[in-house]
Order: sequence, then C-alpha cells, then structure tokens
Amino acid sequence: MAWGKKTMKKPGYKTTEFWLSAGAIIIGLAYGSGLIAEAGTSGIEKSVSFVAAALAALGYSSSRATTKAAEIENEK
Repeated sequence: MAWGKKTMKKPGYKTTEFWLSAGAIIIGLAYGSGLIAEAGTSGIEKSVSFVAAALAALGYSSSRATTKAAEIENEK
C-alpha cells in the first residue's frame, strides 16, 4: 500500500490499537493483582498476567512510535 504525502493524523487515544492495548493491560493488571482472579490462582499465573500487561504496553508504544516515525518521514 502506497502512502501519499497527506496522511490522516489521529491522536493515539482514538485508535483501535490503543483501546485493545488498554483493555489487555487493565485486564492483565486486574488479574495479576487478584481483583478478578479465582481462588487458588498461583503466583506464577499472576506473574504471567503482569508480564502480558507489560508486553501489551510495550507493543503499543512500539507500534505508535513506528507510526509517528512514518508520519514524520512523509512530511519531509
């Protein structure tokens, strides 16, 4: 797909990626903190949910940085 000089600039909070990442982060943190975890959930499962939340945040940040870099490159 070719990108023209005019790109649609959208704030991060208006993107689907933001909302999906935010949902994954919130659910991961809620599960990891025990807010929505079942009784008898092991510490390993909670740790995995914290790691998954962190990876979702990093993935979104990386995706957004790539998008911003492409926008800046297209403006030149």
